[in-house]
Formats: sequence, structure tokens, C-alpha cells
Amino acid sequence: MNQLLTPASFPERFESVEHLEDFMSMPSQALVDDLRRLEGDIIILGVAGKMGVTLARMAKRAAPDKRVVGVARFSDPHEKQKLEEWGVETITCDLLDRAAVDKLPKLPNVIFMAGRKFGTEGDQEMTWAMNALVPAIVAEAFNGSRIVAFSTIHIYPGVSVLHRGSLEADPPMARPGEYANSVVGRERIFRHFSKLHGTPGRIIRLSYSIDMRYGALQEIANWVLKDEEIDLTTGHVNVIWQGDANSQILRCLNHCESPSAPINITGPEVVSVYDIAMQFGRIFGKTPRFRGMEQDTIVVNGDLSADLFGYPMVPLRRMVHWVADWALNEKPLIGKPSKFEVHSGKF
Repeated sequence: MNQLLTPASFPERFESVEHLEDFMSMPSQALVDDLRRLEGDIIILGVAGKMGVTLARMAKRAAPDKRVVGVARFSDPHEKQKLEEWGVETITCDLLDRAAVDKLPKLPNVIFMAGRKFGTEGDQEMTWAMNALVPAIVAEAFNGSRIVAFSTIHIYPGVSVLHRGSLEADPPMARPGEYANSVVGRERIFRHFSKLHGTPGRIIRLSYSIDMRYGALQEIANWVLKDEEIDLTTGHVNVIWQGDANSQILRCLNHCESPSAPINITGPEVVSVYDIAMQFGRIFGKTPRFRGMEQDTIVVNGDLSADLFGYPMVPLRRMVHWVADWALNEKPLIGKPSKFEVHSGKF
């Protein structure tokens, strides 16, 4: 049996990318129990992104007797090799190719992670194709499965942090920039086909997944370490450890509804960017530099996910210290900023 995630398993620091990925994919007892109750095998579409590789590995570790299949274009063959070494089957497929999607194994549980955010400006057509057309192809092809599909918090308006953030009942709305609009399209498409075929599903509004190599905490740490000014216009964020996020997303397969219903996946706190920067400053022996004034921003209420799954296992303070150690030791970064501070909606 794989080691289970408990506070006793938390390391003081991560020695390498391999150590980090091993820990991030460690399942909890709650996930093991949920996947044991789940009927059928799991297919993950768009598996080769920042979260997908560890999510697929976690699923296989939690349910070693289940078939776990990862689908992507696999532009980086190393990601495909890693998955196969961990026991995850891989299929190379362009999800814009309807005929290729039709040939995929129609497993009863789908995690849909495909989408496009960065590079939208200047190639809006491809963004809409990935964020609205691909969901239509997948929703038709897998109409007999459960579908847990990634969305974005950028479909929410800016709100006062005093009100604890946007709720799932708040309707997705058009915002500046093509990205958010195209993801409203993604949500509408999945809900349309869920209603049409009775396909049970969940729509994941995630905010913000934390890995040592990317994410809001890593970006703030990097700005403090390099003495760069930190824009406080986006003065607050939600964060969640990537392992906790992956676990909750997989557990959503047991909480699908028809029509497909949204759920905020995030940590319990609304986190102050100023406070986090000051924490990093104390660790680094630096005085953070700031500009701008805090405004209403996109923060979400995580009460529903906490009610279903309990609070995340990895607390904020632990994440801060892990990120600080990773940054001080100049360990590898993915190089794909979350751009949580961007207010224009242009990515």
C-alpha cells in the first residue's frame, strides 16, 4: 500500500522535483475511500498540464486496481514517460480532432483539464476552439460518463474581501478579455450537454493551486527575493496546496449532478498579498516593496468544498515556508506565472 498523506508525512523541505512530485501525488485515506466507492475506471483529458501529471499519479496510487488513462498531445515526451512509469496508461490525441476523440475508451469517469489561457491575445480563435469547441466534442463523445471539468475563477466579478468571496450560485459572467468569455462558453457547453443527455458532472472553479515551481505564493516570494515592486491592486487571493486540490477534484467524481454544477475548490482563507509578502520578507531578511492600492478583486467562498471534503490538509503557513526554502535554494521553476495580479483580463 502506498504511504498515505498525513501531517506526520510532511517534510521540512523538498530536496528535488522528484521529491516534490512524489509528495504532491500522495493520496489521503479519504481519497482512497472515495475512489474505492467509485464505480469504474478514470480517463483524464488534457493530462499533460501543470496539475494533470500529479493528479493522474495520485489517482493511480489511491486506486491501484483501477485503470487510469491520461490523454494529451504530449508535446513533452518526458511527461508521457513519467506517467507510464507510474502505471498510468497514455494516449496521444488532439482533442480538436473529433474522430480521434470518438476512438478514445469511453470510461465512466472523466476529468477534463484541457483549455487555453496564456497566449490568448493575438490568437483568440484558438482560445475559443479549445475552451468552447473541445468541450462540445468531449461532452458529446462522453455523454454516458461522469464529467468533472475545469473552469476558472475569472468568470466571477471583483468583490469586497469583507464579504468572503463569490459563491457557486453566482452566475458566470462576461469579463474584460477573451479568455474569461471563452470559459463562460465552456461552462455553458458542458451544462447544455449535461441537460441534453442527463450527463452528471461538476464544474471546477479552482483558486489558486500551489506548487513550489509556480503559483501565487511562488510569484510573491520571487518578487520579494528580487526586490521587485509588488502591485497591491489585486490585494487578496485564495490558495490551496496542489495535492489537496487534486484530491478534492478526484473526489468530485462522487459528487456529480445533472445538470453539471459548479464548485469552488480553494483554501479556507482569503489571503492578503501584503501579509504574505511580509512573511516572505521576514524569512528572507528583506523589506518588500509595494505599489498601488487594494481594490475589489476575485476571491471565492470555499464553504461548499470544505463541507464536502473537509479543510485542506496542508495549511497556509506550511506552504509559505516550503515556497521560501525552494526559492532561496534556486530550485527549478515551471516558468508559467498564474498572473493572479492581472486585472485587465488579457492573458
